[in-house]
Amino acid sequence: MPNPSTRRSGRRRASSGAVLDSFFFVLAGLSSVWLAVLLATESLGLGWGLLWFAVLFWALLAYLVLPRLHRILTRLYVPNYFIGRTRTSDGLLGDPVNLAVNGSAEQVHAALAAAGWTRADDVTIRSSWRIITSTLRRRSYLQAPVSPLLLFDRVQDFAYQQEVANNPAKRHHVRFWRCPAGWMLPGGHRVDWVAAGTFDRAVGLSLFTLQVTHKIDEHTDIERDHIVASIRQAVPQTGVVLIRDFATGYHSRNGGGDSIQTDGDLPVIDLRAVPPAGVTAGVTAGVTAGGTTATEPGAVVELTGLS
Repeated sequence: MPNPSTRRSGRRRASSGAVLDSFFFVLAGLSSVWLAVLLATESLGLGWGLLWFAVLFWALLAYLVLPRLHRILTRLYVPNYFIGRTRTSDGLLGDPVNLAVNGSAEQVHAALAAAGWTRADDVTIRSSWRIITSTLRRRSYLQAPVSPLLLFDRVQDFAYQQEVANNPAKRHHVRFWRCPAGWMLPGGHRVDWVAAGTFDRAVGLSLFTLQVTHKIDEHTDIERDHIVASIRQAVPQTGVVLIRDFATGYHSRNGGGDSIQTDGDLPVIDLRAVPPAGVTAGVTAGVTAGGTTATEPGAVVELTGLS
């Protein structure tokens, strides 16, 4: 039987820790206010130099201080296992995983190309500069890169997009990750790929880091359904297994601070009956992938929960 004095001392230690934590929290808040006042008073005599100082301060804050702070803190409170969310390079929770795919990389590429999707360029200095200039000039950039998001401790294998009205600030886009060997979705469903699809509606500043980034539409289910519909329309032999209530429906925010909401359903797109480019069509219906129900070409199967 536990010693009552031990329990009392444990409560005292917890209480002391809470007081200490509160003290440093308040101290940090007061220090931030003091720093803001100090910067404001010291910059009054800078004149036009104030503008350059403000830009430099924003750049250091947005691209060095806040990202580093988020990396430190998210190691403490963000789980390092699959929870149906991607992560940003700063460790913040990113876009929801709202699609899965069965099929080879060649079949995925062939289906998306047939559906009118364009593969996004990798993020490089050249492609980053091009998307900046294209956005400012409102000029089309069909292969514009998408920001890296992490899943399985690595960035996406590739991404596809559909530009809207020749404006790189607005686009449908979806990222794909190859699943590790032997890995299964919660519930025991085995898939080859998982994906995160969202719609970029504008360019703005991240709520959490103040970095320049795309802002997504909060209705991620609409984008998910658009991706599935575009592939099924272009490739009729595509099958779909719809896992109802795969995750609890929720409202949240992504790594840029944009609101997101989903009903929690997960479509598994079956491309195993789709011939890769240059290959004669063959039937693969009836084949299962270690736990995910196989579909007849063009069929839609609904699963509820763990059924």
